[in-house]
Amino acid sequence: MKTNDRIPRPILGVLLASLALALAAATGVARAAGATPLRIAMTADIRSTEPGVNRDANSDMVVMHIVEGLVAFGEHAEIKPLLARSYRVDEDGKTYTFTLRDGVTFQNGAPLTAQDVVWSWDYFMNPKTAWRCHGDFDGSGGAKVIAVEAPDPHTVVYRLDRPYGLFLASLARPDCAGSGVVHRDSLNADGTWNKPVGTGPFMLRDWKRGQYISLVKNPRYANQDGKPDGFTGSKRPLVDEVRFMIVPDDATAKAALQRGDIDIIQDLSYSDVKPMQEVRGVKVASSPVMSLTALLMQTRDPLLSSVKLRQAIVHAIDNAQLVAAVGDGLMQPSTSMVPLISSYYDTAQQQTWKYDPALSRKLVSESGYKGQEIVILATKRYPETYTSAVIIQAMLQAVGINTRLEVMEWASQLDRYNSGKYQMMTFPYSARLDPSLNYEMMAGDKNKQPRKVWDDPKALALIEASSRTTDIARRQAQFDELHRLFLADAPMMPLFNGLDVGAFRETVKGYTPWALKRARAWEVAKTP
Repeated sequence: MKTNDRIPRPILGVLLASLALALAAATGVARAAGATPLRIAMTADIRSTEPGVNRDANSDMVVMHIVEGLVAFGEHAEIKPLLARSYRVDEDGKTYTFTLRDGVTFQNGAPLTAQDVVWSWDYFMNPKTAWRCHGDFDGSGGAKVIAVEAPDPHTVVYRLDRPYGLFLASLARPDCAGSGVVHRDSLNADGTWNKPVGTGPFMLRDWKRGQYISLVKNPRYANQDGKPDGFTGSKRPLVDEVRFMIVPDDATAKAALQRGDIDIIQDLSYSDVKPMQEVRGVKVASSPVMSLTALLMQTRDPLLSSVKLRQAIVHAIDNAQLVAAVGDGLMQPSTSMVPLISSYYDTAQQQTWKYDPALSRKLVSESGYKGQEIVILATKRYPETYTSAVIIQAMLQAVGINTRLEVMEWASQLDRYNSGKYQMMTFPYSARLDPSLNYEMMAGDKNKQPRKVWDDPKALALIEASSRTTDIARRQAQFDELHRLFLADAPMMPLFNGLDVGAFRETVKGYTPWALKRARAWEVAKTP
């Protein structure tokens, strides 16, 4: 019998593509082997170097080392000055006045002035630039910025058409590149984008597409005193070069870290934590982030429209046990829409539903529930949400709530979520950087937006009010009242916030994961 040893063309093409991908990753690692840069692994290349334009999370992470804005998120996602020394909000809530820090220069040596801030703002707000956050400032997605003025070289004034409590948070958003101020030299002579010339601690040196992005120390960096604090605070460049290495395959990245060919994996999966902790010469650290995994309940479902049945469900779930199992002991349970790491997470947010199976059975009986099947949707695309659904199903069955787990592809589950066509589902929300936005992502008019989970009129009014006010104490009171309403109505059950987990060589000093899940190379040193 004859055999054909030739590989079919389609399979050969796949093998060659896989080999090329592996060689590209290996080449990037090999280029850095034995060199002195601080090497940080990324799973994919950046899309561009233009802040907030044609961007993704990796692009944001790199660019935020080069450019800085007037304000930035601190370690716990609170707004703090960066290029501004201070800012003032007028009583009408519509005028923001920023005073610039002294001694700040661009990476080309030019001093930072208020006129530079105005020029940079005008560049990004030009619709032709296609800045991601244009819609947040033109009135279509928030307040409209009607004027930006520079009354003197150290003062910048923003004028809005209405009070907007989220204005500073919108300026600081990482996907907007923190509204980073760039110099005119960032453009080519014809007005097209060249490369970022900002005020940050590192400068772009080289971008080898598919291999690495090389940043070098900014010798002119005007550092702030104090400790590192999110995207602000002390940001000294302690290494001469940082290389963001493109290593698409997790196994390749882990092997390179163990060999010492890269220094930091900035997004380690939960399942890799314990194995990496056993590796000699490697350390693992983690921090809570602002993403959220939750159990959603369709309050318009004939069964789940009963508040008593929803209360029975939340009292049947031992969230501490669930989170310990899902997070392998790494995470803390939280049933607040305000993230654990937020500066607005206070004693009121710590109030929760008590795990009480006896009370749950009593509420089941009082609700009139007769054992009808309730379907829980889940996907294996996000293992933590799937595992949560499995555990929840068992806990609900234990108190007499008949549930069936339906596992589907992520795209199908997302369609069901957006259309509101489900009874219950475990669902991962991406990070929102202000509690108003955390509530807004799940609350609203279901007739207009079927994906919304909670449509209580009093809650919607409070959320709207919290987005307008700039007074911190007033906002805190609003979020505390929202949490009390939320516990009483139980439209969903938050389970836990995610983690930013990083693994790094023991020769790396000062690297810390944090709430916004972006690697920071400033204040990081590397010993031989």
